Amino acid sequence: MVDVGQKDYTKREATARGSIFMKRETLQQITSKATKKGDVLGVSRIAAIQATKQTSNIIPLCHPIGLTSVSVKFEIIENIPSIDCVVTTETRGQTGVEMEALSGVSVGLLTIYDMCKAVDRGMEIKNIRLIEKKGGKSGHWQAP
Repeated sequence: MVDVGQKDYTKREATARGSIFMKRETLQQITSKATKKGDVLGVSRIAAIQATKQTSNIIPLCHPIGLTSVSVKFEIIENIPSIDCVVTTETRGQTGVEMEALSGVSVGLLTIYDMCKAVDRGMEIKNIRLIEKKGGKSGHWQAP
């Protein structure tokens, strides 16, 4: 692991985003909460939060971080049809929270897939990426 012991404690924030594409009928079942497994987005939100908190257990050499805030938002895009997942993580510490935000998005989208795969095995998870990070030595970065 990288030694972060000499770094300053600063506020650090990261936002990641990703999408899951599906059949129109699948999106309709999710938005109307008509799937056999229940509230897909509610369960996926909890899964995303849990993933952010467990990132150091699943990504080798990733520092354990005490998160001070996690936000998970789902954006329904009916005309495509798809759902975007946006996760923002925050801490006051010595290393960034990009991996936590990316883990949250990944697991949030995987949970949607898991809860709907009986209806639509052809769903596609795409475009998982960091869209912004703030704080630390490297400062503010935003995806083009």
